[in-house]
Amino acid sequence: MKQYLDLVRTVLATGSWQDNRTGVRTIAIPGAMMRFDLAEGFPAVTTRKLAFKAAIGELVGFLRANKSAADFRALGCKVWDQNANENAAWLANPYRAGDDDLGEVYGVQWRQWPAYKLLAARQTAQIDDAQRRGYRVVATLVEDGEDKVLLYKAVDQLRQCLDTIVNDPGSRRILFHGWNWAQLDQMALPPCHLLYQFLPNVATRELSLCLYIRSNDLGLGAPFNIAEGAALLTLVGRLTGYTPRWFSYFIGDAHIYENHLDMLAEQLTREPLPSPRLVLSERIPDYAATGRYEPEWLERVEPGDFVLEGYQHHAPLTAPMAV
Repeated sequence: MKQYLDLVRTVLATGSWQDNRTGVRTIAIPGAMMRFDLAEGFPAVTTRKLAFKAAIGELVGFLRANKSAADFRALGCKVWDQNANENAAWLANPYRAGDDDLGEVYGVQWRQWPAYKLLAARQTAQIDDAQRRGYRVVATLVEDGEDKVLLYKAVDQLRQCLDTIVNDPGSRRILFHGWNWAQLDQMALPPCHLLYQFLPNVATRELSLCLYIRSNDLGLGAPFNIAEGAALLTLVGRLTGYTPRWFSYFIGDAHIYENHLDMLAEQLTREPLPSPRLVLSERIPDYAATGRYEPEWLERVEPGDFVLEGYQHHAPLTAPMAV
């Protein structure tokens, strides 16, 4: 994780101070990236203890399309509590459904993206094609004097990615994202890590992942998000028969909160330790070994199915999360 420390140094040396919605200033730079070779180990921060169980609990919650902080807590992840119950803007939002509700966040978009088609009733070929693709008619209406048909389906973006890796690995369109303009106002927090692209290499049987993050808190968010992304890549590789390899991590606004400076200053005095190894439970089917494609395990995995072996780290450090 030397790359992570180098990026922190770069932001501190070249960034500029900016105000933001949280009221806590950040020092930030536009545009940054890190690239991790998973063949060399799992990219867990070692200059302090990584909240690995919480990160994996959040990932499992996303895979299940959870939208309640209570569901995340049940998986060992408490990071959504404040955004669900202490974010003033969300508390006043008419779409909030009550205590612990988060709205249409991350996993809902990953696994249940709401897709609509409004077609002219006379376009029977289009309607038939949409229905073959899983859309169903939910309403008929008249618009500008013409009869129309409204069709709907929930798109499982992540499942489509796995299907494509298995059936069309040469595709350069194996991606999913969470930035749904139509539902941003129905989310406790719009997605920060919002675009994931899988890149299979059929010749080497390796799978890589590019992740784009619009806004990344380097103090608390980046180590968490790096661990989640690398774990997702490893899981998808297991289910599709590929070895996880390159994890490229792109950031739009790379920033450090003012009240995280002491924590990061301490980390910069510490020497990184060897990378651990991520081990998945044997109960998760290995497509490369069995020849059976079982994507339903996206929903079946539990946090305990992910174990860090050989994880050495310096003493824990804490800092407040800006909400």
